[in-house]
Amino acid sequence: MTASRWRLWAPWLAMVVVLSVALAVGASRPGPPLSPTQRAAAIDAQLRCPSCEDVSVADSSAPTAVAVRAIVLQRVRAGERQAQIEDFLVSRYGPGILLRPPTRGATSTVWIVPVVVVVLALGGLGVFFWRRRRRAAAPVGIEDRSLVDHALAERAAGAQS
Repeated sequence: MTASRWRLWAPWLAMVVVLSVALAVGASRPGPPLSPTQRAAAIDAQLRCPSCEDVSVADSSAPTAVAVRAIVLQRVRAGERQAQIEDFLVSRYGPGILLRPPTRGATSTVWIVPVVVVVLALGGLGVFFWRRRRRAAAPVGIEDRSLVDHALAERAAGAQS
């Protein structure tokens, strides 16, 4: 890489490194511990109301949503993990109670396919630009050079008059 190219790309590279480190540090720090009520509210936001359409348990005022919120709070206070609470609710209401699809089995393709498409698209763009950059310029012949010189001479003569 030439010095001029390096000077062009160095600030961008530095910015990518700094942002990556900042995101990694920020993502690795745990937040303050949640109270049982906050944990229950976070779980409620990820559950679908059994009697409503596409509304979370946290946002619904239906009697079944109120009952599910009470079950979640009771189980959180009993010390159960989120996975245990979700498993219980799935056994009671079915997998439709989860707002987010599970990431195992056939539904894993919903999560994998977009990532694969983006990687392939970026790879295709990389190959396209790499080939485009490597394409050799057509050699300039004597006839082409004389045509350009003639056109430049005519233009210079026209500009002087």
